[in-house]
Amino acid sequence: MGEAITGTAAGVPYTALRPAVETDALIVTWHMIDAPRTDAAFAAALPLNDVPAWRVHLGLPLCGARMVNGSMDAVFERAQRDAVLEYFAGLAGQAAEEFPAALAEVRQQLSIGDGPLFALGGSLGGLVALQNMTKVEFKAGAVVNALIRVRTGIGLVEEIMGIPYTWTDESAAAADALDFVTRAGELGDVPLLVVSGEEDYAVFREDARKLTDALPRSELATIPGLAHPLAEEPGLEPAPQTPPAAVVDERLSQWFRKYV
Repeated sequence: MGEAITGTAAGVPYTALRPAVETDALIVTWHMIDAPRTDAAFAAALPLNDVPAWRVHLGLPLCGARMVNGSMDAVFERAQRDAVLEYFAGLAGQAAEEFPAALAEVRQQLSIGDGPLFALGGSLGGLVALQNMTKVEFKAGAVVNALIRVRTGIGLVEEIMGIPYTWTDESAAAADALDFVTRAGELGDVPLLVVSGEEDYAVFREDARKLTDALPRSELATIPGLAHPLAEEPGLEPAPQTPPAAVVDERLSQWFRKYV
């Protein structure tokens, strides 16, 4: 990985990697809550060094430089209080709302012109990327082991915690609004690569297939040996790239090079 540039744009921390060529092409990313769970760690896991574009990895709320008391506990407490409204919809919604101002400020700080824009997200960050792709013009996008439907995530939370989620009208509406199999039409004809780990959760793999089937210009890339995380625990700091992440990095690089 080249020397990372760190900063804060409109209150959003970021880790940026400069391209090897002069360009205004820009890939923005949103990391996972699993490892790698910070912008710096995600940049190390998927540096995309062979893509002739800026890579700006944005930090999610309450993660990385915005952790409370240096830990992820505040994120997990949200999941325990209300996994839809405070965790999935809450975190992803805030990240999507922050994006336009952060994008404008990143371009200004790093002197990146108004060139082609690309999106990448992993797990919960994939949900953020899909949200933003319905609102902002991207040339192409990609998601990795993405949370594509909030109700799928709730099923996993129930399984992990051993407690059924108590639905309300508000949380049901919020979950339905974040179902990108149902909302696939809103993604239009923007090319989307859907990367799915062969060892990821079965329900995530099924949603990846359904989303790909629903989009005219999408590809499903199944990665052997890849479980849900893209890095080793604890996933807070940059770490050596794992072999499955290296395969993902190469597949994503091929994809983005087609459109940059």
